[in-house]
Amino acid sequence: MLNPRFAFSVSLPISHMAPPRILLSGDVLGRLNPLFKRVQSVNKSAGPFDALFCVGQFFPDSTELLDEFMDYIDGLSPVPLPTYFTGDYGFGAPKVLSVASKNSANQGFKMDGIKICDNLFWLRGSGKFEFHGLSVAYLSGRQSSDGGQFGMYSQNDVDALRALAEEPGIVDLFLTNEWPSGVTGGAASSDIPPALSDSSGSDSMISELVAEIKPRYHIAGSRGVFYAREPYSNVDAVHVTRFLGLASVGNKDKQKFIHAISPTPTSTMSAADLSAKPPNTTISPYMLAGQTNVPKEATKRSIEDASDSQYWRYDVSKKRQKHGAGDVDKLCFKFISSGSCPRGERCYFQHDVDAREQYLRGVCLDFIIKGNCEKGPYCNFKHKLQDKDDSHSLRRPRSESVNRSKECWFCLSSPNVESHLIISIGENFYCALPKGPLVQDHGLIIPIEHLPNTFSVPTECDTELCRFQNSLKMYYKRQGKEAVFFEWVSKRSTHANLQVVPIPSTKACGLEKLFTLASEKLGFKFVAGKVGSGSDGRKFLRTEFDKNFSFFYVELPDGTILFHMLEENKKFPSQFGREVLAGLLNIADRADWRNCTVGKEDETKMAEDFKKRFEVFDPNK
Repeated sequence: MLNPRFAFSVSLPISHMAPPRILLSGDVLGRLNPLFKRVQSVNKSAGPFDALFCVGQFFPDSTELLDEFMDYIDGLSPVPLPTYFTGDYGFGAPKVLSVASKNSANQGFKMDGIKICDNLFWLRGSGKFEFHGLSVAYLSGRQSSDGGQFGMYSQNDVDALRALAEEPGIVDLFLTNEWPSGVTGGAASSDIPPALSDSSGSDSMISELVAEIKPRYHIAGSRGVFYAREPYSNVDAVHVTRFLGLASVGNKDKQKFIHAISPTPTSTMSAADLSAKPPNTTISPYMLAGQTNVPKEATKRSIEDASDSQYWRYDVSKKRQKHGAGDVDKLCFKFISSGSCPRGERCYFQHDVDAREQYLRGVCLDFIIKGNCEKGPYCNFKHKLQDKDDSHSLRRPRSESVNRSKECWFCLSSPNVESHLIISIGENFYCALPKGPLVQDHGLIIPIEHLPNTFSVPTECDTELCRFQNSLKMYYKRQGKEAVFFEWVSKRSTHANLQVVPIPSTKACGLEKLFTLASEKLGFKFVAGKVGSGSDGRKFLRTEFDKNFSFFYVELPDGTILFHMLEENKKFPSQFGREVLAGLLNIADRADWRNCTVGKEDETKMAEDFKKRFEVFDPNK
């Protein structure tokens, strides 16, 4: 999943025109026998249903239920209908999910679920996909856990989900393990279960996400109680959101652990139906966060009244102040990202025109608002304020280039550069290992100058780039491997890096077909060119490259170059090349670089070992 969590979505075919019929379940805790017995009963009396979505812990909470659980995983007991789960933790989870991740059938883009066994799918990390016309988004796992790589979500998962949420369209279903903090705020007190009197077991990050995503339905588990909150209105959206918290399967209190819905996909609804509000609609509970002594009548308001609240994301200097306090140190996220704000002059945060201009020039929103970005070199946006005539030309004054590169992890002059990963330094380029390499000897060829792509380097510098490429090819050839080069070019790129991945020579013949199939899955076609030497390849690419468009290309061992050009505002998975090669090598679990990171000590050893083996081929020795 983009996640690998990347900002694109996949679709499942719409099998019929009627609204899909969905079953929802809370924490399963490995109790698959009672769950599926109930599912079959409901399916027989009120079905048929199209799918079961399980939130909360899916795996057993004790070893006693492992045998029952594994009977389904091993195919001894059938899963009665397509079942999707987010709670990837508990006994047996690491083993089962590790095997599924490495299965070649799960290679590539699996935002619609990684297959565990027949009819059972794991929604890993975060993602968004379509199911029978419904737009489904999810955040899997908990914010923190002792479960290693499984059972917890990262900031990268959150960032990817935010990027997905910014795509056009309304999310119909949002699935999370944890409950959002404050969801009971503004609700009728008589409807709130006593077990929810305190906020323990809730997640404030979920609250932020759901306020941004504004799904029509939000389903969560993990609190062990059933709670169907009154619909609430959303800021800057006409539709309401319905929250459902589900109890655990087979709970002693006989609370509801399975629930059926049949929502009409947003894409087929009329404007009137979408904006309809039940009489008991309340204000969004997330608008009330941090406020106390709110009159009950103030919570029963329409979306028009709700628009009086600021929709914002970042707090620059200190905790957010209450309405009316104002804070000149805070910038209005809505204004910067969209150019407008529903509050207008009544907004308590700055409508900074200069910040908006920087955003339009491709500067990272986190960098503009917070002054830093945690993604570092893996962020697709710039981490330096841009001049109006910023053309990334090598002709700009040296002092300006130095200032612009201080925050960049790839600039040799930056205090943040990962110098222990560097293999060889030339006049215009250097070679280094990446963070989280896909395979051993996975390398990067990087311009020394702070430039967004390798085509921004003067043409005469291509000779040195080709020397690096040829040296790496010879190095890999001695190991019985071939080199695959690829680069993703975008106006939002900060510092260029040409990736090179070695693959076994026996697998090279299937590369073009695999890349073609992957592109077709994403709805585009490659343009192919056949060239000879590396220098001919660079000349060919320069004739095809247009700085006004985004550009992905891959150079195959037989001299074939595949490239795809697209408009800058179009979505494209920045890790596309890596994911395809992970599929080819049957290491789908390594498609996401975050699954492959090691400590600095191990990275240093990897780089030193590479340098020793590469020394005889190094063009700079």
